[in-house]
Amino acid sequence: MKSRRPVNRAGKPFPLLPKLIATSLGVGFLPVAPGTWGALLAILLWLPLYLWASPLVNFWVTLAATLLLTWAGTWASTESEKYWGKDPVAACADETVGQWISLLPLCAGVAAIPWWEIVVSLALFRFFDIFKPLGIRSMERFPGGYGMMADDILAGIYSAVLLMLLNWLMA
Repeated sequence: MKSRRPVNRAGKPFPLLPKLIATSLGVGFLPVAPGTWGALLAILLWLPLYLWASPLVNFWVTLAATLLLTWAGTWASTESEKYWGKDPVAACADETVGQWISLLPLCAGVAAIPWWEIVVSLALFRFFDIFKPLGIRSMERFPGGYGMMADDILAGIYSAVLLMLLNWLMA
């Protein structure tokens, strides 16, 4: 009987740690729209900072988490390709990172940013991530986890820039 666990060419099963990182704690295994679930997880993990931390703490913790998951996610996404093939759907750490980047302009605090901007952040990020305009698709050409992460990082940057522009226009 054949094992259902993903194995690499050497027959080794996919280790738990990179699997958890690549799938954003397993949300990548949800049956519909794993990228959206990865982005929603980013928001859920970010909300306590938004609600209870100072704007400065919110910004630096969000930035640190983004950098840490970018590093770990690149490694784990590269590992995931060894077991699941090129740019596997379940690997959604890139969406979590991209969404955190998109949320960075909202780290000003609850009093300064209305809640609906979180929804706009998600909508903008998912738009850029799905349709990949303005050079985002070309970022996928990088090898392994670098390409998997790079397109979502750029989608997050574009989303953040538009949110900053929106806040500037509304000021």
